[in-house]
This record gives sequence, structure tokens and C-alpha cells, in this order.
Amino acid sequence: MRREPRVHWLLLTLAMGVLLAELCLNGFVTHVGGEGSGPAPSPDPRPAPTAVVAGAAVQRLGPGVAVSSRGMPAKTIALTFDDGPDPRWTPRILDVLARHRAHATFFQVGSHVNEHPGLARRVLAEGHEIGSHTFTHVNVATAPSRRLDAELTLTGNAIAAATGRRPVLVRPPYSSEPEAVTAADHRAHLRIAAAGYLIVLTDLDTGDWRRPGAEAIAAAARPEGTAGAVVMMHDSGGDRAQTVAALDLLIPALKARGYRFVTVSEGLGMPAMPVAGATERWRGQAFRVAQLAGGWLAGALTVLLLVAVVLAGLRLAAQLVTARVHLRRLRRESRPLEYVGPVSVIVPAYNEAANIAATVRSLVGSDYPALEVIVVDDGSTDGTADLVERLGLLGVYVLRQANAGKPAALNHGIAYAQHDILVLVDGDTVFEPDAVGRLVQPLRDPLVGAVSGNTKVANRGGLLGRWQHLEYVIGFNLDRRMFDVAECMPTVPGAIGAFRRAAVEDVGGVSADTLAEDTDFTMAVLRDGWRVVYEPGAVAWAEAPSTLRQLWRQRYRWCYGTMQAMWKHRRALRERGRAGRLGRRGLAYLLLFQVLLPLTAPMVDVYALYGLFFLDPLTVAATWLGFTAVQVATAAYALHLDGERWTPLWSLPLQQIVYRQLMYLVVVQSTVMALLGGRLRWHRMARTGAATAHAAGDRDRNDPPWLQPQGRRREADLPTQVLPAIAARRAGRGHAGTSAGSPNSRWPTN
Repeated sequence: MRREPRVHWLLLTLAMGVLLAELCLNGFVTHVGGEGSGPAPSPDPRPAPTAVVAGAAVQRLGPGVAVSSRGMPAKTIALTFDDGPDPRWTPRILDVLARHRAHATFFQVGSHVNEHPGLARRVLAEGHEIGSHTFTHVNVATAPSRRLDAELTLTGNAIAAATGRRPVLVRPPYSSEPEAVTAADHRAHLRIAAAGYLIVLTDLDTGDWRRPGAEAIAAAARPEGTAGAVVMMHDSGGDRAQTVAALDLLIPALKARGYRFVTVSEGLGMPAMPVAGATERWRGQAFRVAQLAGGWLAGALTVLLLVAVVLAGLRLAAQLVTARVHLRRLRRESRPLEYVGPVSVIVPAYNEAANIAATVRSLVGSDYPALEVIVVDDGSTDGTADLVERLGLLGVYVLRQANAGKPAALNHGIAYAQHDILVLVDGDTVFEPDAVGRLVQPLRDPLVGAVSGNTKVANRGGLLGRWQHLEYVIGFNLDRRMFDVAECMPTVPGAIGAFRRAAVEDVGGVSADTLAEDTDFTMAVLRDGWRVVYEPGAVAWAEAPSTLRQLWRQRYRWCYGTMQAMWKHRRALRERGRAGRLGRRGLAYLLLFQVLLPLTAPMVDVYALYGLFFLDPLTVAATWLGFTAVQVATAAYALHLDGERWTPLWSLPLQQIVYRQLMYLVVVQSTVMALLGGRLRWHRMARTGAATAHAAGDRDRNDPPWLQPQGRRREADLPTQVLPAIAARRAGRGHAGTSAGSPNSRWPTN
């Protein structure tokens, strides 16, 4: 027995943490800051010191040092372009500059440089200059000091990684002429200067981001007389066609007047950009990879989410349509209940003392006329068999065996049973009085080999009980209606299912190869050519797990066992007939909706968390509310089909907080265990007697007098048609030839 893995939870946590960090990085890069807009309101609109607002465009600042500023010499233009590089507009602007043999300075956003490093290299290769425009186009006047430092460092590293050069010029986003600098801007500029940068403002702001027209942009960029100027334009942040056209008007006109077009450093007589250190380049490359990975992951998860939504929509549509078809078919084929032959009920039981008495009483209290109940005690240590024997109910037989597992107990009971219709029941299940009769009705069709009943949760109190109740009604029963219509029912639940003995014998009985013996058994019956159908009117009440730990263990066994059964019957994908329908419909459905999509759910949840921080909150809220509304509507319809009240619907939105994640983690654990090739031990749920409590609540209304707690079943009180079967049993006639008698008027023969 291989021990269950544990380290994968640490790996999953680390992977989800890295995924969230990558998505947050993408959100920081993509959704923080803005481009192509005018100056933003300043938190401190008072003017900066006079030396700043009256100074030239290029300023050197420092604490305790007088402001030093310089401008362009006469007949010298330093064209500057902000917000790039842009894959559409930056190359077009470079082409115009190359055609007119003009140089310029590009103040580039660090995140854009990481996305388009080739454009940054082209800028330098063609004799231009690159300055920093922060990493996300942040408003430096409102950014915290640490954020501003990070913006400058990340941008410098990005430019260093792309070009091998380090920027020395900074153009603060949303800046303009020196006289527009406020006190808040100045404080941020001082911090930028302390990092070793020169502040580059502008002499002429063309306002091209407003797109006033190419002629207006060109006119705004022309200095008066022979004055030099630093001119602000943009090569990103929107449609820059007018800027491109304005350059073709501006450059030839000013060159005709004797102007030259230079970089800012060239105009000031400064050296070119210095070579970056290896550390800066490596840091820039690493961050670029992280940024691109975050963008790729965000895009991939967006696609995954869309695919999941589409698949969920298709699944819901299929469920609703087939549920309607199934309901109409039941109504069309509806006819009075008929006696279809005597029934043997096999109840495998291991330490089921909490519920076994209620289970047996409900079976014996069935209104079906010919019934024997066989309880197979699988080595219980809590007196289960003794408790059944002390009930003293006629027609109930107890078999004892050493603990060998549920499949062995079922096969033991099947071998002992004398009838050809077999009902297999869990030891914690309480039947409605008409459940057996309704359950066996589809067996009137000789092609039907198995029938699934309708399992309901008995212990619905508390959130966990309500959630499981809704899951049974919405998921299990809607799915079974769909599987019935599609003729690919993968599971007849162990709680309530009827089988034809011939079908059981054809597949060699119940297999112990998997932990989901009911799923394995049902798939084998389908592959053998028998029909498997769903009868929603056959209702049985089962005790659901009452704690999260018990729920985990139960669902872990179910999920792992289902995976085992799917693998065991994988050849059904290539088979024909009902076996092929099981493979190409049932197995494909289980693989997609119970394995693959749940495995991606943790990533979707991380993406949803990312959306809360970085996406439009109204869109996120509307999406969640819409999804929840569809779930509630579906649940309401499913409850209506099952004849249930709508009161548990209020708890459905809360399922998204705990229950849904638990179910997805079960799939993760099961998948890891399956991939490691381990064998999961049987996890038995501790019973609390919830099914018994439910039966006790309904006894006065449903049970015949001889099932009251004070009484014992007397032969004189039994329906007359079961007496010959009891007499035959007493006479030791064995299985063959034992008659259950003739049905009464309520149960006409077919």
C-alpha cells in the first residue's frame, strides 16, 4: 500500500502563489498608470520654487544645491517622443526622422521596452537617444517614494537589458513646461534627481495627444525667431497619425530656416548614454521574462475562463434540455405500477449499527408484494448483524463473513439471493415505501439491465448538509437524466440500484478492482450491451458526511475510484453500440467535467482574485452575480423536478467560498495519487444515525403498524402474497423454484 502523497500540496501552494504574483505583475504593468493624456491634477498645486518654474527645460536638481537648468542653443530643436515604444507608431516616426536625417530623444515606458526591445535597439542604432518615462507611466507627484524608486530602477534595467545602455534623462509623465511644475511635482523631481537623473521638461508642448490636426501640431512645435526648444510629442498612447504627418511638415520647414534636429544630450554637449553594467542587464532580462510570462498567463487564463464558461453553458443547456426530454418521456410512458417479479434486496454492511435498523425496517415496510432482504455483515465490530437479528423481522436474512470489502459482501448476498431482480442497497439508506416498486418498473423492458434510483440527503441541517443536498439534486440527478437520454449512464449508485440477475452474471458480479465498485459495475453492464436507466421516482434517503473531514474522505474515494473505473473501461472509447456511447459520451463527459476542468479551477480562482484587484470591479461583480443567478435558476429547476422546496437556495452562493474549492482539491489529490500509481485505502465514514432520525420523523405517516418501535412483525400482519416465499424458506427449498406468490390487485402482472 503506497502512502498518500503530501508534498504536492506545498508545490500546489507555491505554484498558485507564483501564478498570483505573475498575474499581479501583469496587472501592475497593464492596468496601473495611463498614457497619452494631459497633466493630471496635483495633490499640492502650489508652484515650485522660482528657480524651477523660471528655469529652462533641462534641470539638474539636488538637496541644498541651487537649481541648474539649461535649454537648447539657438536654431536647435530637440524633438522628444513620450510613451513608446509602440509597434505601430514608433517605426513610422523613425522612418520619417530617417528620411529627413533628424535625430530625436525617445522617453520610453519601461514595460513597453520589455514588450518591444527590438524597437529600443533600433532607436539607438539610428542615432537617437532613450530616456526614462517610468515603468508604468505613473504620476510621480502622487506615487509613494518606494514606488517611484522601483519605477526608475525597473525602467533603467529594462533599457539596459534591451540596449546595453543606461538612461540618464527622465521625462516625468504628465509633465509640461517648467512653469507648470507644482510643489508636489518638485518634491518628486528632487527624488528622481537624487537617483542621478536629469529632469527633462519641455519648451513647446504640441498637445498632439488631443489630435488637433497635423498643421496645428506643427505650428505648436515652431519656436519664435531663432530660439532653440525642447519639443514634446508622443509616439504611443493612441492614434499618432497626425503626429507623423506633422513631422513631415515641421522638419523641412525648420531646416529651411537653418534649424538642426538633435538629441537632448547632443544639444547640451553631453556624452551619449553610458554603458550599462552586467548586473543591470541581467536584472532587466529576468524581469522582462517575468513580465512577459505574466502577460502570457493572463491571456491564457482569460482564454481558459472563456472556454470554461462556454463548456459550462453547453453542459447546462444539455442538462436542461435532456431533463425536459426525460420528463416528457416519463410522462408519455407513465402507467400504473406493475408487479414484475419477486425482488431480492442485498444490504452489505460494515459497522452500520447507527442506521441498519432503519434501513431494514424501510425495506421490509415496502409496499412491493414480494421482497426478501439479505443483510451481509462484512466483519462488523459494532454488532450490526446482532442488531438486525434482534429485530426479528420475517423475510430478513443475515449472512456473516470475515471482512473482505463491499464487493465481496455484495457477491455473497447475490449468490444467496433466490430472485432474478436484485436491488443493491447501502447500509445507511432508508427507502420510501414505494421506492422498490418504482425502482424495478423499468425492468419490464427486457433490454434494461440496471436502474438507478434517486438518492436524497437525509441530514440537510447546517450549511454542509444543504450544500450536499443541492449537489445531489443539481449535479447528480440532472446528470443522470442526461446520461439516461444519451444512453451512457456511468454509475448506478450503491445507495439504491436495481439489476437483472442475467446482467450481473454476464459481467461476472461486482468487481473489487476499483474503489468505486458501483461505477465499475455499471460501466461493465453497459459495455455488455444492457441498457441502464434512471428512475427519479424511486427515492431513498442516505446519510451524507457531517464534517468536512468526512466529506473529504468520501469524495476522495469516489473521485479516485471513478478515475480507476474510467481507466479500466477506457477501451469503450473504441467500441460500438452502448459500449461506444459509454466511452465517447460518458467517459468523455467525466474526463472533461469531473477531471480536467476541476484541475484548472485553482488557477481560475487565482485569476478571479487577480480580477478583484486589477480589473473593473463592476465587470467582475456583474460576472459573478450573473454566474450565481444562472446557478440559482438551475438549482430551482432541479429542485422543482425533484419535488423539493426552494428554501436551501439561499446557501448556494456560499458554496463558492468553501465547498467548491474542497471538491476541486479532491480532484487534485486523486489525480496526483493516480499518477503516482498508488492504491488508496478504504476511507469509511463514521455514521451518526441521520438516516435513522429521518426515518423516525416519517414513521407515523408511512410505516405499517407492525413496524412501530414497540411491535414486531407478525405473520398474520404480512401481505398474503409473501407468505409462500417465507414458507419455502422455512422448508429449505433453496433458491430455485421458490415462489413469491401472486400479486394482489394493487400490483397487477405485466
